[in-house]
Amino acid sequence: MADVELLTFASFSKLVSLNGLYVTGFAWLYGMSVWVSFFGGVIAYKALPRQQFGLLQHKTFPVYFVMSILLSSVLLGLWTKSHPNVVAYIANPVVADVAQAYVLASVSVVQGLNHFVIGPLTSKTMFERHRQEKTEGKAYNEADVSSDMKTLNKRFAQLHGISSLANLWAVIALSFHGLWIGSAGVA
Repeated sequence: MADVELLTFASFSKLVSLNGLYVTGFAWLYGMSVWVSFFGGVIAYKALPRQQFGLLQHKTFPVYFVMSILLSSVLLGLWTKSHPNVVAYIANPVVADVAQAYVLASVSVVQGLNHFVIGPLTSKTMFERHRQEKTEGKAYNEADVSSDMKTLNKRFAQLHGISSLANLWAVIALSFHGLWIGSAGVA
């Protein structure tokens, strides 16, 4: 029979540890990423008029990207601190601890690209398309829109696709990391 642990002040004080903080940070990042990627946007898209949906995404995605960058960077720092092999074998990605560091770094990089480059370009194009709709008096998806609108539609689709793929990479990378720490542990 397993030993029974009683809850005491000492047992609560053990909760604040690097491993506990790591798991909490990972859970926050992973849960946020899955929610934003697969649920929040879909719900908002169905509930809001298109231009209000675009404005909501324009306001929420920068916060999401910054939180992703910060959390994945903190996790990378904690991972490197608790896994000395990362520094010793940094050029060898087949070392498991190094591979996990690369995974966390890749999340920071793709979300950084989304925040600093792709996202602003996508928002700029979206707002240009909104202005063009007002100018033409037509929705972006009507059959007889101008060539300017068609150009904006193509650019928006490309930028949105790149942003979505980068974000999908982050979710896949975090899923891999979550499976890894679930099997091998944090320490």
